Amino acid sequence: MNDKISAIICAAGKGERAGFGKNKLLAPLFGAPALYHTLKKFKIAEIDEVVVTSSKADFKEISALCKPFGFMTVRGGETRTESVKNALKAVTGDIVIIHDGARPFVSKEVLLCCIEGVKKFGSAVTAVRFTDTAAFATYGEITDYADRENLYKIQTPQGFVTEDLRRAYRLAQNKNYTDDSAVYAEHITPPRLIEGSESNIKLTYKEDFPREYPLLSPVSGQKIGFGVDTHAFGEGDGITLAGVKIPCNKSLIAHSDGDVIIHAVMDAYLSALGLKDIGHYFPDTDEATAGADSAKMLEQVVQIAENAGYSAVNLSITVQAETPRLAPHIENMVNNLSAICKLCKQNIAIAAGTCEHLGFVGEGLGITAYCAVLLNKKENI
Repeated sequence: MNDKISAIICAAGKGERAGFGKNKLLAPLFGAPALYHTLKKFKIAEIDEVVVTSSKADFKEISALCKPFGFMTVRGGETRTESVKNALKAVTGDIVIIHDGARPFVSKEVLLCCIEGVKKFGSAVTAVRFTDTAAFATYGEITDYADRENLYKIQTPQGFVTEDLRRAYRLAQNKNYTDDSAVYAEHITPPRLIEGSESNIKLTYKEDFPREYPLLSPVSGQKIGFGVDTHAFGEGDGITLAGVKIPCNKSLIAHSDGDVIIHAVMDAYLSALGLKDIGHYFPDTDEATAGADSAKMLEQVVQIAENAGYSAVNLSITVQAETPRLAPHIENMVNNLSAICKLCKQNIAIAAGTCEHLGFVGEGLGITAYCAVLLNKKENI
């Protein structure tokens, strides 16, 4: 059976529960937007086309992430159900596999099992057995226990014969569902479960994003913070890093000026202080920060630290970029950060490097910056 295989990746949500102040799929994960890792898993010979849903607000950035993979981006709706409906209009395959963009750890083996499951059973929904004790509760009190032998945690990918799923969504009309298996079960037939994977977790909260740095124990009066930011390239004629305008045949897609170095520095300050990240203080839904000068925002963060009684002792920054060449601009970057952070230039280090053509940065898709900061109580300096 030589069916054409289509895939839909759902990325049109807001991801508000993660608390990044933006779509969690555009937040950094291992030096690249989380969605990038999901997209890479679908660049396999067995899948013929991929359609990615996006909100209006994120369309430019998500399209830029999809373009190097040759994936199509379509506008999603206000709900997941509406987004999948829109994507189903664009797919042309006999079989469609639907996956959450927030599950970047899906394996090729699971994807192939899902495809084979549809060919064999007409549908294939990945799931894992519920191993914990399960209970029903009302107002915080347990009222009954569930039989976990018959309980499963439903995951994605979920695969179906395309026309069957289209029919299910037509019959569903305007009703909303949490996933595609529920639509299919209500309007077609109970779908077939296949074995998923415990490692195929969904990124829902900030805590689900793996740490990329060691936990350190500073001395009394000191606070250590770590920040990371990443942005994808789009069309343009220059970028801004640490407040320095650098000629380039691309630009960084962002709500503000896309200064990944300053954004990483801001998050490092805020994390050291135990505060929420820059998405909370400067959300991308705020028109006042559209195209804003990130240096001005960093000034506000430095003031927050000073109001709390802390000043920076040193900044250690690493930037990863294949292009443009950053070495000629580092001195000016240091000068700018020195002035904003009120810190001696000798206590600011900026290292710039490439990723040897590996991964998100190495493929020339964007730039990532990391920053570690040491803050000290003013009276201890």
